[in-house]
Amino acid sequence: MRSISVTMFVTLDGVVQGLGRPDEDTRGGFAHGGWGAAYGDEVLGAEMGKGMAQSGAMLFGRRTWQDFIGAWSSADDGNPFTAHMNAARKYVVSGSLESADAWQNSVLLRSVDDVAALDEDLSVIGSAALVRSLHAAGLVDHCTLVIHPLTLGTGARLFEGPAPLTRFELTGSAVTPKGVIVAHYTRVSPGAR
Repeated sequence: MRSISVTMFVTLDGVVQGLGRPDEDTRGGFAHGGWGAAYGDEVLGAEMGKGMAQSGAMLFGRRTWQDFIGAWSSADDGNPFTAHMNAARKYVVSGSLESADAWQNSVLLRSVDDVAALDEDLSVIGSAALVRSLHAAGLVDHCTLVIHPLTLGTGARLFEGPAPLTRFELTGSAVTPKGVIVAHYTRVSPGAR
């Protein structure tokens, strides 16, 4: 049975926009890009490494996939995450891309229905709009929130507007020396209380 696991980096006030660098995502005049850079450490690296160890393909929304191409596709830095990113099968969901040829091992999907039809485990990093759509369709099985100890006040939130009632249970957690909480959740079966 296929499983979809989501990893989202989020602030205390729910912002998911522009984690990595100042120019990553400036939509809406967002001026806080790169907010996650100060929080990296060995514990966070080890927690993120656990995700790399899982089998399955990666799933992206168009914007994140295109951004990751610039960061990872031509990198040759000896980083095991770089090797993983380039070797993994990658699905990108987009109604506007003409092809997925820009990054090796990528496959273009047109809709969340196409995702639902896949029969392999998938992991999503970022791609907030896609995560909202997957959640609305009841397709998110596991969710890892990487909660950073800061508020930004502005920026795109993980859930903007209504989200369907879905119960998750905490299945594991870690706290980094810099105060980041990595919380792992699994969706509770429908009908469970």
